[in-house]
Amino acid sequence: MIDYDQIALEYARHRQVHPGALRSLLSTSRVDRASKVLEVGCGTGNYIVTLEALVGCSCWGIDPSGQMLSRARERSRTIHFQLGQAERLDFPQDFFDLVFSVDVIHHVGDRLAYLQEAHRVLRAGGKGCTVTDSDWIIRHRQPLTVYFPETVEIELGRYPRIAELRDIMGQVGFDEITEDTVEFAYPLTDVQAYRDKAFSALLLIPEDAYRRGIERMERDLHAGPIQCVSRYLLLWGTK
Repeated sequence: MIDYDQIALEYARHRQVHPGALRSLLSTSRVDRASKVLEVGCGTGNYIVTLEALVGCSCWGIDPSGQMLSRARERSRTIHFQLGQAERLDFPQDFFDLVFSVDVIHHVGDRLAYLQEAHRVLRAGGKGCTVTDSDWIIRHRQPLTVYFPETVEIELGRYPRIAELRDIMGQVGFDEITEDTVEFAYPLTDVQAYRDKAFSALLLIPEDAYRRGIERMERDLHAGPIQCVSRYLLLWGTK
């Protein structure tokens, strides 16, 4: 099991907002200053802090890791950060305009309970969004899959299938269920995030496989930047 309290520093240092995911969250949710927004599994606060800064909406973030939340609180004094579990959202019914999570759903033990809770705390017409990876995205991650192919089967075992999530969303009452895939191309010029294992899959592969991948990355980087593409699938539903 991964202890996220132990890797909070690496997450705060290396994990960043995906531009495409952020644009989709803003454009599809249409949140404004009057909106109430909840990020589930907010970690160190990248997305919810950015949303608050851009929109000025009222924001909440929950996470089961106290150390992650400690880092998040350093970034905003106005966002309501609190310890919490996705399956038990401690908020009133019909409270939020947007409930979202980014790269979190594979950590949620009871996805049905979470999506029921997300639906419950949304107001009528509110949006729920799960930002995650499809099977195809996992198999085509650049550079993670290229240099650490051992992560593929592990990640396919951790991440729920999109069809499964769509089915659960329909069961709990979401309408207008849609998918939006976004991508962001960038050059990698420093592999420190991979040295620090700031991506949880790297904590789950054998150490010799990890070392081989790092050595290959560092060798290739000597020849110039490594071309990367980061992708997400956003699964949307309306209450």
